[in-house]
Amino acid sequence: MTLGDAMSEDEIGRRLYECIADLYPLCRSLTGEGLRETLRRLQRVVPLTLHEVATGTPVFDWIVPKEWNIRDAWVKNARGARVIDFQRSNLHVVSYSIPVRRRMSLAELRPHLHTLPDRPEWIPYRASFYNETWGFCLSQRELDAMADGEYEVCIDASLEVGSLTYGEYYLPGESTSEILISCHVCHPSLANDNLSGIAVAAALGRHLSGLSRRHSYRFLFLPGTIGPIVWLARNEALVPRIQHGLVLVCLGDSGPLTYKKSRRGDAVIDRAAAHVLKYAGDHAVEEFSPYGYAERQYCSPGFNLPVGRLSRTPHGRFPEYHTSADNLDFVRPEHLAGSFKACLATLDVLENDRTYINMNPKGEPQLGKYGLYADIGVDEMAMLWVLNLSDGRYSLLDIAERAGLRFEAIRAAADRLREHSLLKEVP
Repeated sequence: MTLGDAMSEDEIGRRLYECIADLYPLCRSLTGEGLRETLRRLQRVVPLTLHEVATGTPVFDWIVPKEWNIRDAWVKNARGARVIDFQRSNLHVVSYSIPVRRRMSLAELRPHLHTLPDRPEWIPYRASFYNETWGFCLSQRELDAMADGEYEVCIDASLEVGSLTYGEYYLPGESTSEILISCHVCHPSLANDNLSGIAVAAALGRHLSGLSRRHSYRFLFLPGTIGPIVWLARNEALVPRIQHGLVLVCLGDSGPLTYKKSRRGDAVIDRAAAHVLKYAGDHAVEEFSPYGYAERQYCSPGFNLPVGRLSRTPHGRFPEYHTSADNLDFVRPEHLAGSFKACLATLDVLENDRTYINMNPKGEPQLGKYGLYADIGVDEMAMLWVLNLSDGRYSLLDIAERAGLRFEAIRAAADRLREHSLLKEVP
């Protein structure tokens, strides 16, 4: 079986970009209606099950926070003009800001204003999830234009007992062993971080649903940090099923594909991703660190799951990160399509990695007798490598790595050898 995509690369990129464009205007956060609406729209792509976890629920060392919802926010000058306006950009408000309604001088307001002096046209993204405060974000240019005087400040928001929402999509396969695909859904209008990962994950779910699958797949759409902790706390009994995993983020920019290894460092997912990227052109493979996205929860020592992270330019390494410049112009359909294909190729390795025994191991089989000598479309060296290393100890991925050949060439050779009963799969 192959997971190869029937759509053209242009069509894949267009659909992924359209998904991002649809979700981009929504004000997502750790909890709340913006997050729920995001998940509801994703249900048009894959049939997500939405889970609600009540405020105050203990999850390991954490507690599910209050639910935050925002309706409007502004700063008005003495003439009543909105000089900062949530309706123009949802980045203008520090996420999880408490409700505010007051008048204050610019001097009093300044400690609550956040800018990027070195990027004077951009609005930063800021959040204060676990510290009840408030603030606004704006460009340095906008701040410089604010005159001394009195301002009316309003954040029409609520921070109350409610629930945390996450989405889950389970695809059963021939085996109960699972491949986990995870992305974070808690950022407002940021296209690369995090909408690119969301769009690619949803598209993978939709594509895989139409194929036969050796593994089962679990797709998780979770708010950052607390989300994977909530899922792990509620599903400890399922955790041993997870044999491979990928966290998807920052997949729409022009940077090279970058894979961050799992905590184990030598898990099959680490090797499969590195093998695929080796043949994908410019790329990077990085060692694990306990900083980043959901992978640091899945790879915490109490679980130590084989979960790596795939991105293009990693977070914090592109100037647009967590700013208004991470917009719909920053992500491109062709880069999204390339990321999707790399994910699919990695999953294809996991689906088709098998171990065989050579049924005619004493000397080389006479390939011509089986019609395999100079077989068009099959790499002769790949066949020789498969025959030589298929002693029940080496998987096809092992052989591809040792031979320095693409996995698909090794797999194609193994398929042909099986057809002629020269190989037998090890259960």
